[in-house]
Amino acid sequence: MFVLFYAKSCYHGENDCFLCLRLSDERVDLTKEALLVIVVDGVFSMEGDLANLPKIVELKHKYNCSIMVDEAHGLGVFGKQGRGVCDHFGLTDEIDLIMGTFSKSMASIGGFIAGDKDTINYLRHTCRTYIFSASNTPAATAAALEALHIIQKEPERIEKLWNVTRYALRRFKEEGFEIGETESPIIPLYVHDVDKTFLATAKAFEYGVFINPVIPPACAPQDTLVRFALMATHTEEQVERGVQILKRVFTELGIIK
Repeated sequence: MFVLFYAKSCYHGENDCFLCLRLSDERVDLTKEALLVIVVDGVFSMEGDLANLPKIVELKHKYNCSIMVDEAHGLGVFGKQGRGVCDHFGLTDEIDLIMGTFSKSMASIGGFIAGDKDTINYLRHTCRTYIFSASNTPAATAAALEALHIIQKEPERIEKLWNVTRYALRRFKEEGFEIGETESPIIPLYVHDVDKTFLATAKAFEYGVFINPVIPPACAPQDTLVRFALMATHTEEQVERGVQILKRVFTELGIIK
């Protein structure tokens, strides 16, 4: 039996909490022999918080699981030379599969999955989405490779990203926005209303600020938000302009006072 676990928040005090997706309708008995995999984002893309990988690794050993981490939003941002959240926590060797995309910090298309030789060889010969997909284009591959070289050779870009991120986090808090527990350049600005989320997005665009609306099913109905995302090329002046415009929008809509 193959059991897949997705862990958004898999540790609460003394209780281990999983959302279990089963490939059969039978009740899963974890005391019996089964292949168990914990699948989790390194950085949660809507709210910007990090997976608690140290606790997830504890669960790996407790339940004899494997771990697969999606580094889509961690690559190029966290860890030494942007190696991701697994490296950020010093747990790369504890993670069985690491996947990522070239469409975020690599500014291209395509993606990758990394693991031990036997696992990757198995995936290459059995994964339908891989077998029936065309190879990445040479141009996209070259672009991703050059982006990787830039990340390695120009560490000041990541430093600049974090400087502007810390500034933005501080300013949004000072202005009374609810930003949750984000620890990344993805900053959620909670609205808690579907209609107002769309209105805030439209008004911000009219005033010159592009933000992404986040509504169900990407979040719970009561947790709608707009996502303010930063790049290394953003300046503090640009962030401040964005903060002031969004403060105006949120105040007009009665989201903040």
